[in-house]
Amino acid sequence: MKYIALFFITTLIFFAIDMLWLGVIAKNFYREKLSFIFTGEVNWQAAFIFYILYIVGILYFVIIPGFTHHDWKTVLFNGAFLGFLCYATYDLTNMATIKQWPLIVVVVDIIWGTVLTGSVAVLSYFAASRFLHF
Repeated sequence: MKYIALFFITTLIFFAIDMLWLGVIAKNFYREKLSFIFTGEVNWQAAFIFYILYIVGILYFVIIPGFTHHDWKTVLFNGAFLGFLCYATYDLTNMATIKQWPLIVVVVDIIWGTVLTGSVAVLSYFAASRFLHF
């Protein structure tokens, strides 16, 4: 039951931060830079599957192992590194395969993935330590 609660806490934190980025801070950035391929419609089914898988990955590879070591700095670093790897994989693959994929999107998105995943991991770790007593 603790792991289900941990999943929901992590999901709430992830969505709060990512929606602030996508809906407010970088709202026009991706539309402007990727307008040559952006359809204007979000495939919510694909987005939902991505978010579920990515959050499970953060839990499995970062947060849950972090409880073994009881070291928030390791959780922060491992979360940031996972974000860096995942977002770099996505953006560099796009740059390699999609004509005119902008370098600025690669750089901004990799930085964002690093910050997002590290932040979500450490905030979820702190919340679970306090409220779920991991």
